[in-house]
Amino acid sequence: MNLQHVNVKIFVDGELSVPLDRFIEVFHGWVANQSMDEMMIDVADYGHVPAGPGIVMVGLEADYSIDNRGNRFGLLYNRKGALDGSNEDRIRHSLRSAAKTCLLLESEFDGLRFGRQQFELFINDRALALNNDATRAACEPILTACFRELFGDNEFALEFNSDPRSRFGAVVCITNPIDLAGLAE
Repeated sequence: MNLQHVNVKIFVDGELSVPLDRFIEVFHGWVANQSMDEMMIDVADYGHVPAGPGIVMVGLEADYSIDNRGNRFGLLYNRKGALDGSNEDRIRHSLRSAAKTCLLLESEFDGLRFGRQQFELFINDRALALNNDATRAACEPILTACFRELFGDNEFALEFNSDPRSRFGAVVCITNPIDLAGLAE
């Protein structure tokens, strides 16, 4: 299975301590300075949508957003463009991009902190990865091997969403806090 469009959402630790509209100014600055690894082109404000996409920094290859889907704020890295390499390479790339951006945002806003023990990973392409038992059977060993490599002896659990109407993915719950700076490297 060739996993593309790997998305990672690292949840805010606790409540979002920063007014949502403050991310607009930061994202506009990042677009103007081309601060991200991908080409960024615009910022969109969906903060008025309940449990929605929040504030989105739109790029050619990827989008970054302060997302509130599921009524849970977090930094969402949405990889849109295809990437070369193995499935594990693409998973690591998405985790690295999300972790790096979380650290940048924590440095921008006093009191903002992203969690280190839970994140969501999903494939944003139902044609590549239907949310069914066959996809889970094919992907669970890939995810497990990749996370064992990344987290070492730190135990983790994968909580899969079984709703076939949802995108394929899992919430990853990690026993001990992970080092976002280590993931960002």
